[in-house]
Amino acid sequence: MIERVCRILEYDKMKAQLVHHAGSSLGKQRVEALVPSFHFQEIITAQQGTFEGAKVLRLKGQAPLGGLRDIRTAVKRARIGGMLNETELLDVSSTIYASRRFKAFVENMLEEEIELTILPELANRITPLTDVEREIKQAIDENGAVLDSASPALRTIRQQIRSHEAGVRSKLESITRSASGRKMLSDAIITIRNDRYVIPVKQEYRGHFGGLVHDQSASGATLFIEPNAVVQINNQLREARMKEKQEINRILQELSRIVGEVSEELLIIVEAMTEADFLFAKAHYAIELGATQPLLNEDGYIQMTKARHPLIPQEEIVPIDIEIGNDYSSLVITGPNTGGKTVTLKTVGLLTLMVQSGLHIPCEEGSTAAVFQHIFADIGDEQSIEQSLSTFSSHMTNIVDILEKVDHRSLVLFDELGAGTDPTEGAALAISILDYVYQVGAKVIATTHYSELKGYAYNRDGVMNASVEFDVETLRPTYRLLIGVPGRSNAFAISKRLGLSEPIIAEAKSHITADTNKFEQMIASLEDSRKQAEKEMEEAEKIRLDAERLHRDLQQELSTLEREKEKILQEAESKAAESLKKAKEEAEAIIAELREIQKNNPQIKDHELIEAKKRLEQAEPKLVSRGEVATGKRRTTAGRQLIPGDEVKVLSFDQKGHIVEQVNEKEYFVQLGMMKMKVKTDDLLYIDRPKQVEKNPLATVRGKEAHVKTELDLRGERYEDAMLEVEKYLDDAVLAGYHQVSIIHGKGTGALRKGVQELLKNHRSVKGTRMGSAGEGGSGVTVVSLK
Repeated sequence: MIERVCRILEYDKMKAQLVHHAGSSLGKQRVEALVPSFHFQEIITAQQGTFEGAKVLRLKGQAPLGGLRDIRTAVKRARIGGMLNETELLDVSSTIYASRRFKAFVENMLEEEIELTILPELANRITPLTDVEREIKQAIDENGAVLDSASPALRTIRQQIRSHEAGVRSKLESITRSASGRKMLSDAIITIRNDRYVIPVKQEYRGHFGGLVHDQSASGATLFIEPNAVVQINNQLREARMKEKQEINRILQELSRIVGEVSEELLIIVEAMTEADFLFAKAHYAIELGATQPLLNEDGYIQMTKARHPLIPQEEIVPIDIEIGNDYSSLVITGPNTGGKTVTLKTVGLLTLMVQSGLHIPCEEGSTAAVFQHIFADIGDEQSIEQSLSTFSSHMTNIVDILEKVDHRSLVLFDELGAGTDPTEGAALAISILDYVYQVGAKVIATTHYSELKGYAYNRDGVMNASVEFDVETLRPTYRLLIGVPGRSNAFAISKRLGLSEPIIAEAKSHITADTNKFEQMIASLEDSRKQAEKEMEEAEKIRLDAERLHRDLQQELSTLEREKEKILQEAESKAAESLKKAKEEAEAIIAELREIQKNNPQIKDHELIEAKKRLEQAEPKLVSRGEVATGKRRTTAGRQLIPGDEVKVLSFDQKGHIVEQVNEKEYFVQLGMMKMKVKTDDLLYIDRPKQVEKNPLATVRGKEAHVKTELDLRGERYEDAMLEVEKYLDDAVLAGYHQVSIIHGKGTGALRKGVQELLKNHRSVKGTRMGSAGEGGSGVTVVSLK
């Protein structure tokens, strides 16, 4: 059954996309063998592997998997004593090298504290067979040739071969270079026949050189003769080459024995590296699709946001939002042909198969997928000519098979349920089948044309209507899935758009029952309400995004201003320090001059000079260094400690407030807006001491006890009462040491606002006023600056 479902849902086409991301033949074989799993824990592990692969690709760009070869057959042959050839041994070496690189790569990521679980397990299974790799590389070069250094015997034999070859060539070249030789040769070259060095001799000079004839030209005019002078050296050369071959075979046999001894480790390496290649193939595919890891459950709950079918190009697909398994377990989708109903079924089915194969799915982050024990599908025209079955019979045969096997852990997909027969009987069958599947407890999604099934979803608990949207204006489907709204019958609207006359349409409508008309009107009303809600939600979302953007811009602007402020302060302090230094130098110079004058005028005494210098030092202004600001050391004025009413800055919060009272030597109570908190002395930076605090320090105590707020709300107050309240509030705010307060009078008719502003103009404690900004309440608030 699962094979048939995979075929219907185009699972193999999805795998054909996936296989392109495998880096080796082993990885491709692993993809081709991929089937959905039905074990929850196994699926979680597979999903985690894909997640880790995608994570590594995002952080590192790629994983080192090059060099992996399918060496299983060669290793098994070596294990039973077989001899491997040079290419097979190179493949073994390459696979060991690839596994070492991969293991080191994973270990480096763990050292960087990158959180991984699946990849380290694969890396731990790999034994770094460095010695075996080195033995092979020292004996065979990258082109597959056995090196002279493979053994001392081979080096000696090859030296003999080179010596014999040089001797043969020397003798033959003496013949080809001689005048008589050039006359008797067809060409002055040395060639090889039957692994022996020969020269091309003209037919008529055959007996001149003696020796052996190994070949002749097609015309017979040239004979390839091995002269007697080189026969013995050629024999020695041939013997040396036989020894070379024997030594090479001995070396290959020895290397094969070494491979056979670690055959188990090699097979484990191949298995682990195959899994790694497969894991990264899934990760590459997920990145290509823009897929995410879904939340998994065994309760049959599916909630996929902006789900896309992986086989449809992204520029063409319209994402769908689909949910089932929570408030309802059956979803009935209605709508026109080519509207996307079947695509919806296939999307849900294929994405579920992908999830249970350990693949991420093309949905929004946070989507939820269920793991089912059975997945059934009846989609498309499966009419069997051989069995002489009609479309209806073919579908019913499949449905009967499904109903025999379905249980509460199943997902069932029905396309055009009950189609292909009499509409009345087909609709009745469809309702009965849906009822049965619902009672079993399976999750079912069905598409249909029958209007009876629209009412079915309203009359059954656990069943929900859905539809694919159709734009009557353009006469085209939008492919959007609308949950909770059944599909409308658009026949009359479409006919009217296409030019069918009004009388004919009116006559047709008269044949429709009142209940049907009422039902269609209800659907139309639901659809209009939905569109209005969507429009309002889009506007609200736009406003929210604009507000977020404005907030970000203001934050950036504030950060820029703070940086500029710090820069200006630093520059000011630097200039002030420079001025102080210059003033001190000038003072020292003046005193030096006075001392010179003293020498000539004894009436000026030393104590007068000392007193003058002391006065200069006392006149020197004190600066707070950047270090004092950073460490939170407080400033004092004329040697006085912090007292209630002093304006301070709490460094850890970067907020301004005022001192309420001293708790002890190391702590103060500080008023920060509406909040009073205990703050350590080292966390306070002195800013200023208001004049009223200088004159009457006890005034702040009164303000503290009165709990004066930084704003006064007059909304709902009578005019006369409001004016009295403003007078009292301004006095309390001054005593509390506030420099700025807000008076909320609202917009209304403007009378209260006008009265408040007239009072503020003439008040003795008011320094200035302004209307509130957009973020402060606009024209409904007056912001007051106090003296």
